[in-house]
Amino acid sequence: MPSSRRDADPADDLLKIADRLCRRLGRLSFESPVSHVYNPLIYARSAYEQYLRRFATGGGGVVLLGMNPGPWGMAQTGVPFGEVHAVRDWLGINAEIGHPRSEHPRRKVEGFACGRSEVSGERFWGWARRRFRNPERFFKNFFVANYCPLLFLEASGRNLTPDRLPAREREPLLEACDDALRQSVEVLAPKRVIGIGGFAEKRARVALVNSRVQIGSILHPSPASPAANRGWVETIERQLADMGVL
Repeated sequence: MPSSRRDADPADDLLKIADRLCRRLGRLSFESPVSHVYNPLIYARSAYEQYLRRFATGGGGVVLLGMNPGPWGMAQTGVPFGEVHAVRDWLGINAEIGHPRSEHPRRKVEGFACGRSEVSGERFWGWARRRFRNPERFFKNFFVANYCPLLFLEASGRNLTPDRLPAREREPLLEACDDALRQSVEVLAPKRVIGIGGFAEKRARVALVNSRVQIGSILHPSPASPAANRGWVETIERQLADMGVL
């Protein structure tokens, strides 16, 4: 149900959307080169629920939309762009994290004990911390979500992004995630959805084509992006200012 009801808790609605999405995605199958699929909405649900209950207040005007979990970010903590130190020490979230049904030996889920740092998450939450000082100020204006909750790994351990799946596997995945995005936007009622990267922007434009929500994008903080490595913070500050967000 949309969070327009005054007595509604957006977190409850978003958890129901996540559960429906997980059931739907659980019926899908993926073949080589995918060897393992992680869904942190299932094995890291307790941390994800903490994140929603603390920060999904429905008061933010902007949803920042990522693509899908990274192996050292949300896959470990259950939080979008969830670099361990940022989630635990700045967002104040800590929970026992379970394990995927089938775990890649090179991409173990260690939860908040993980010693690896996800560069994208470190850049993203580091910017939020420096710009807004505390999470409450950041989430007063923003909420951060991922379009797809699944992490896809090849046999080598390499991350495979959803856009690189074959069409027969990609299309039902996108259809399910589009539906979940539409439902989430109904709950959060933002004025804008801003894709963190081109893929997320494209999916938002498809899923929300009949919505009045404004769509935009900012540069993804991935270290694989030369532009991000040359000054991600400066770039996204300019992009957000051009959209009238900052």
